[in-house]
Amino acid sequence: MRLLLDVMCGGVVSYLRMCNHDTVYAGDRGLEADDALLAVARAEDRTLVTRDVALANRADDSILLESRDVETQLAELADARVELTLADEPAFCGRCNGPLERIDRTASTPEYAPEPCDIDIWYCQACGQHFWRGSHWERVADTLAKIKGGDKASSADGN
Repeated sequence: MRLLLDVMCGGVVSYLRMCNHDTVYAGDRGLEADDALLAVARAEDRTLVTRDVALANRADDSILLESRDVETQLAELADARVELTLADEPAFCGRCNGPLERIDRTASTPEYAPEPCDIDIWYCQACGQHFWRGSHWERVADTLAKIKGGDKASSADGN
């Protein structure tokens, strides 16, 4: 999905990007005025995600969230038929929504990143950030599992 999240929904941005939704966050673009949000949503053919009832009613395509809580917002998105499954091959940077590219196993990485010979690593072509499936990935997976399956869900490796 191509989504545009207003500033009231910023807590779910990285979750949506990690699920391979092309997700623009209004705060990253300095979009605050309703008319500016609506113009971007229309120009880029994006579904607007907002907590603002009046704004949602003005949009061509919108998802209205009621909660301020991130997990509850994720549940509301799931109820609106937004697929919340972590991507096998991530496509969007969690930081800036830029395109990700898997780096070669022999490439060098910055000090903060593991060696690519040990784990799959992706590089954002827009901001230069490196990503891999680490503890943050596991926390997101656990949160999404709770959304989908209640308290019975847990990660496969027991974390």
